Amino acid sequence: MDAAISQGIVGCVASLHLHPVEPGTPLFRVEFMELVEGKGIVGDNRYFGKLSRDTGAPSRRQVSLIEREQLAEHATGLGMAIPIAPGAVRSNIETSGVSLIQLLDKEIELGTAVLYLHSQRDPCAKMDALCQGLRERMMNGRQGVLAEVRRSGKVRVGDPIRVRP
Repeated sequence: MDAAISQGIVGCVASLHLHPVEPGTPLFRVEFMELVEGKGIVGDNRYFGKLSRDTGAPSRRQVSLIEREQLAEHATGLGMAIPIAPGAVRSNIETSGVSLIQLLDKEIELGTAVLYLHSQRDPCAKMDALCQGLRERMMNGRQGVLAEVRRSGKVRVGDPIRVRP
């Protein structure tokens, strides 16, 4: 049996990104991030500690994730001459070697943090600014996922991703 599978490893963290203070400007790449249970990513100005307008409870939209393989598929399908750059689709965590959609309603460990993957991400109009047609391609299970932080911890580029039982 493959050692990674026997340890529950299903992929790894490919890159990490934080939203800037100025809305709409490019995300910036980091080598590690600190996640806080029920709040999100320290230093991510867009979602950290936000409350739901409907309930007043902490927002469930704390972290966004997408697979690098999915982005490569989109770039090829759209005939893009260069790959989609890390962070360009505005996800906090880009992964490799894992199908995130298949892990909806499950918890995953990344570094010392635990995330609960709760829903598909809705791609915004900014995706078509990268390449016309990207937003439509990112629909129906091909757009990444949203997560809540269930256990605080640090995540680093290269960390394995494990599915929790």
